[in-house]
Order: sequence, then structure tokens, then C-alpha cells
Amino acid sequence: MRPGDETKEESQRVPELGAGRVPGLLVIWAGGTAVAQVLHMPVGKLVLGRGTQPDLFVDDDRVSREHCRVEFDGTSWSVADLGSRNGTFSNAVRVEAQAIASEGPLLRVGRTLIRAVDDVRPYSAGVRLEDGGLVLGGLMKRAWAEIELAAHAGTTLCLRGESGSGKELAARAFHQASCGSTSSLPFIAVNCAAVPEGLAERLLFGARRGAYSGASGDVQGYLQAAHGGSLFLDEIAELDPRVQAKLLRVLETREVLALGATRPERVELRVCVAAHADLREEVQAGRFREDLFYRIGRPEVRIAPLRERHDELPFLIQAEIRRTDPALGASARIVEACALRPWPGNVRELLGEVRRAAHRALRTGRSTVDLEDLDVAAGVRLSEPPPAEANADEKSAGLPEDSQIERALSENGGNVTQAARALGIHRNQLRRWLAKRPATNPPPAAEGEE
Repeated sequence: MRPGDETKEESQRVPELGAGRVPGLLVIWAGGTAVAQVLHMPVGKLVLGRGTQPDLFVDDDRVSREHCRVEFDGTSWSVADLGSRNGTFSNAVRVEAQAIASEGPLLRVGRTLIRAVDDVRPYSAGVRLEDGGLVLGGLMKRAWAEIELAAHAGTTLCLRGESGSGKELAARAFHQASCGSTSSLPFIAVNCAAVPEGLAERLLFGARRGAYSGASGDVQGYLQAAHGGSLFLDEIAELDPRVQAKLLRVLETREVLALGATRPERVELRVCVAAHADLREEVQAGRFREDLFYRIGRPEVRIAPLRERHDELPFLIQAEIRRTDPALGASARIVEACALRPWPGNVRELLGEVRRAAHRALRTGRSTVDLEDLDVAAGVRLSEPPPAEANADEKSAGLPEDSQIERALSENGGNVTQAARALGIHRNQLRRWLAKRPATNPPPAAEGEE
């Protein structure tokens, strides 16, 4: 069935799966910038191209009128190239005829990146950019709403998430929702895993002069420092069980007894805790106090890892590159490489790698951060186009018109690498084209790697 052949009723029907899931496509990169646009799939299929989505591909001349077809049968995704000139790529591999994947693939159509997702509902409200560079996609906006509700309902919150996923930002959101976004009340963040063994009690609860050898004066603990504001205890499962017991008493009585003190000190504060591990499993294993879990384990908000936050990643990349230099841009290829990596270090790891890539581009005097700038050890090895793609005698080779190639070579002084990059093709394709062109054409200038 060709686009436009569906009846009006069929074209408006979006298939729903179990638990109300709505499969569809999420456009994450278009026109050289990060976007978050949802494309619904009438009757489980959709043809992509300049003839079917002219507004989407208006700035992408590498997209054919009918470029590819995407289908979802409720279990697996299939992608078929419709004879496009520049090819369709699924997870960075060119689709020769049809590609099938059990999980939603990342599609590269021209210079546009599109993620197939089993449920587009979390992404339908777009991405919110806040002051300070905070990027909130669909999953994070949902988490932020739960955090705000918890802030109004009580004084404790438990965050669950991987390292680098943004738990401290979430804790600060809890603090601001509780105390006011312009409040000067204290926010004290403590990584319990980094607290030296044997010092946790003194650091948390404070100490009085003479409480231990060398204690020449009173020392304020983290709990006293957070009085009136919020205390964030990251990796709370790492706390010594004896310290856990004393923390529970503070939460129950709102009184802190410092080491060496004879009278407790009153404190009023909100406590946000976070853990990578499931605290319920830690309780069952005997590594975390059950009574403390019942006190701080609810409400719990999950902070999704970056690999699930498909809509946020391009915005994070773009923002970090612009922080390095506002004039820098990003190519679709580097966004594709980053979107295919699981990023075990989450946002922290991504931003570090992107920052280094941006500086590499600056050192070579380029205005676009490209795939070659990404550390190979940190990125995803993307397969090069197969040899068949380099057949310059076929339209399916993905080569531009001869006049475009000649112009790119001229504008780049005959440098094959630079001209290929400007054309969006691999330099080996351009070399093969040069080898087959008429001998009357002047040879290119000596090629130099950038």
C-alpha cells in the first residue's frame, strides 16, 4: 500500500498494545539540531520521505521522496529501504533490503535521526530546557512531578538510579520544591560511599570538644549543617549499620546527639536518600536496617538511566558542545554514535566524552563536531558502508551528482577527505569516483588528513 492509499479512518488509527502502549517514531535530530518530535504509525506502518513528511525533511536534501518504510507488528520492527538514493541505516548499518529488530532501532535517514519506540506517550510533551542547563525529557518530567508531589506530602524521599543518572539534581529539585526555588536554606549533599570508615558518625552527627583525641573544639555535623534545609545522602546503603540506627533515631525524634555531648540538639530538615541498589534487597540480605528502610524507603522515585532517555540525549550533546564554544555544531553521525552507546556512566560520562570531542574539533579549526572527534574507546564502532555502496555506476551508490562532487572538490582545494565530509559520503567512495572519471579532468590536490 502506498502513502495516501489508506482510508481516513485507517490513517487516524494508532494501534495500541498491552498496557495501553502506543508504538511510534521519535525524531531526535533534524535540520542539524536536536528535536523531540513524535510520529505516530497509522495501522502499524509508516513511509518516511520528503513526499510524506515535507516539513520534517525540508532541510535534508539527502532524503528521497519515498525513502523507507517502518513497520511494527507488536513484537518486532522491520525497516525496508524503498530504493532511496542515499540509503537507510538501522543502528548505523545500511539496510540492503529489509532489517528486522526485536527492540526499536535507531534510523538514519539522510541527516535525520529517528528512534523507533514501543511507546511514544512519554515523549509526546517534548523536552523542557531549564536554567542551568537542566534537560528534562519525558521520563524525567514524570520523575520531577513525582518528586514535587513527595515534597508537598512529607519530609523524606528515596531516589533509585544508576551512578551519573542525575540523582543529585533530583534531590535538589526535592529541596527546591520543599523550601522554595529562591530559598537560601542549606542543601547538604553527602556521598556515603566516600565517607572514610570510622568517621561517618562524627561527620554526620558532629562532635564536642574532647570527645576524642585531637578534638580541640566543637565540630558541626552534616545533620546540624542542614538544619532548616535538606540533607541528601547518596549511596545510603554504604552506611555502617550502627550509624544507620543513630540516623533512624534522628529522623524519629528530630534531635541530634553529637559525639561527647550530653544534651541533644533540635534539628528540622528534609532528608533525601539515594541508592543504586534496591534497598529492599539490601534489607533481605541483612545489609540495611529494616526499620530505617520503612522510615526513608518511601516514597521512592526512579531516575531512569540515560539509555532510556532517548529524547534528552541530543539536547545534552548540543548543550555541552555550545558550552565549549557557542559557534560549534554537531553532525548527525556523532549524535548517532552517542545514541547507540549504553553509557554505563550515564550523563556524567556522556558530557565528559562530548566535551573532549568538542575540543578536538576546535583544535583542528572545524565548526562541526564529527564522529572522528569522538574517542574510539568511548564511542560505538559504526560499520562503514559495504563495498557495494561504492559502485559509482549505480544510483543506489549514494553518491551526489557529478556537478556537486566537482563543486565540493573545488571549494575544498581538492582535499578528498574534506570534500567527502562536506558531501556526507565516505572518502573511499570519492576516491573510487575520482579513479573512474574522465582523464581530461584535472587531478585533485594532494590529500592531507585533518
